[in-house]
Amino acid sequence: MSLPPDPAPPPGAPVEELPPPQGSPVGGLPPPAEVDRAVVPPGAVEPEWQRLDPRMLLVGPLGSLRQFALPLIVALFGLSSSAGGLQVWMIGPAVAIPVLLGLLPWLTTRFKMTGSQFVRRSGLLNKKQVTAPLDRVRSVDLESSLLHRLLGLTKVQIGTGVDDTRIELNALSTDQAAALRAALLGRREAGPEVAPGGGSHVAREGDDCAETAVDGGGLPTFVPKRQHSETPAPPHQLARIDWSWLKFAPFSLSRLAVVAGVFGVVSQFADSLPFLDQEHLDSGWHWATSWGLPLLGAGVATVALVAWLAISVTGYVIQWWDLSLTRERGSLHLTSGLFTTRSVTVEEARVRGVELTEPLLLRLVDGAELATLATGVGSGGTTKVLPPCPRAVCEQVGHEVLGADDALTRPLTRHDHWARRRQHVRAQWPALFAVAGILTLTVSFDWPGWVPVVALLAFPGAALAAEASYRHLGHLLTPTHLAAGAPAVARRRTVLERDGVIGWVVQQSFFQRRRGLATLVATTAAGGERVVVTDLPLPHAVALVAEVTPEPVAPFLA
Repeated sequence: MSLPPDPAPPPGAPVEELPPPQGSPVGGLPPPAEVDRAVVPPGAVEPEWQRLDPRMLLVGPLGSLRQFALPLIVALFGLSSSAGGLQVWMIGPAVAIPVLLGLLPWLTTRFKMTGSQFVRRSGLLNKKQVTAPLDRVRSVDLESSLLHRLLGLTKVQIGTGVDDTRIELNALSTDQAAALRAALLGRREAGPEVAPGGGSHVAREGDDCAETAVDGGGLPTFVPKRQHSETPAPPHQLARIDWSWLKFAPFSLSRLAVVAGVFGVVSQFADSLPFLDQEHLDSGWHWATSWGLPLLGAGVATVALVAWLAISVTGYVIQWWDLSLTRERGSLHLTSGLFTTRSVTVEEARVRGVELTEPLLLRLVDGAELATLATGVGSGGTTKVLPPCPRAVCEQVGHEVLGADDALTRPLTRHDHWARRRQHVRAQWPALFAVAGILTLTVSFDWPGWVPVVALLAFPGAALAAEASYRHLGHLLTPTHLAAGAPAVARRRTVLERDGVIGWVVQQSFFQRRRGLATLVATTAAGGERVVVTDLPLPHAVALVAEVTPEPVAPFLA
């Protein structure tokens, strides 16, 4: 005799945990397949697990070989030196190991998208499953190296706003990656549908939110059918690359990291290069000095300048080729790159402010850089959206992102003379220690007398830097935003939405208390998670806190 089925619990009611079935694996957990079936209600369309694109069987080993190229060369060089020459048996394992490592991601990675979450499994010995609720997806970035583009592949990075952790799929076909991004961002904007009586609605066959598959990928889009007839608004262009901006490239020192990396690689093999032994170096030095030191210095400076122009301009073109910043469907989309193309998405609802940076050299040509401050998006919450370009362009784009028209252009409120004095005192201490150290070395090693005299120039240099830092120091409060200027030689203005402030910290050192000053820190979930207003008079700091967030601080104010 069969028993009648148990009545279904009302929607939204908690689900009771069933005891582990007999014969289940260790810990009483059912196999993964049973878990997957358990979370799908009867009648729902259960998505299948998907693999990465098969072309990764070629890209993976090549990428692994490139990653291990330098260690393999060093290891082969060391083994060949000890064995009296390079042996054939050394090359096989050196190539086979990286190739096998490059094959593992395709063999072990699976992913699928259900009606409420995105799941990725990976790992051979240590199994790992990452699950992201669809309503927690904050960004979907696409990136394609030159090899990826030749093979029609794209790497997908899904950000959920949890620290800097991202779910990476390396890689899918270009069409499959675009469809997945559209599905994830579309589902995020629509949000989970609510079933009658509460609870989340799961897509079923025949529903208005049924799954649809893309070409060959089998990825669900989960776009409601009633939205298919709607025509999305065309993207709004905020900025596009202008090749007249190339003049700003030499004034940005970000490419120095490339120079340092090349120098580090060359230094590893400098001792093995035949033309860098002591005899060749001595003969080269004698030949160079025979032309005279002034002429030698001018030649070295000219070569260095030409090399820097080539490196900076080439790096600028490679990174920012075909730059386009658009606003579309509630998100900012940034695409750029010559060999490796990047497509970065920043949800505007998560953008809490912008940061305008004017390094010292860029200010000489009226240039600047712009970054957005968002929660859980970008590197540490910061996404660079404009390269070195005219400051007016950065201000215009920044105001469009903020929805304000003066937060980046209005003059800041200057702090009093005690703040200026503190900047000068803090700048002179390092100069004092440097001059004292050089004077000590001059006496100890009998250096020429002009060395400490030249070192005395550190004091006026520090004074100029302190004055520049004070001129950049200040704050501004508009009806919707808080702006802070950092006390640094590089001018940097951080603009934060007043609604983005989640707390305050008032700090006073011993010397600040003597002068009635304080450092006010506005804590936020965006960007670096803090906006600092330095050396503000304490009454002004209290008044600023009370104006931005009057209700939380009202009980603490007299």
